Amino acid sequence: MTRAEKTGAPARRERFRPLELLAVAGVLGVFTGLIVFMGTREWVVAGIFFGVVFIVSLVVLAMLALAFTSPDDKLPGEKLPGEGEDGPIGH
Repeated sequence: MTRAEKTGAPARRERFRPLELLAVAGVLGVFTGLIVFMGTREWVVAGIFFGVVFIVSLVVLAMLALAFTSPDDKLPGEKLPGEGEDGPIGH
């Protein structure tokens, strides 16, 4: 058992996950903003596109992160599909 599990503190990966989502969404927003600025030469339009892409990509990435769970992330007492009383059910 690790120290984080004993104290109930989140692991390093869990602490940095929101920062990772913000960074990826920011990179996508900046990339889109630069492409729009190079095409239109309008800072206002580029800023609007940056904001829209940043928010949409942040929501999509967060929803994908919530949808994905590994088998190790199950709650205590929770059964996985196909798992019987004593363990996995085989054919």
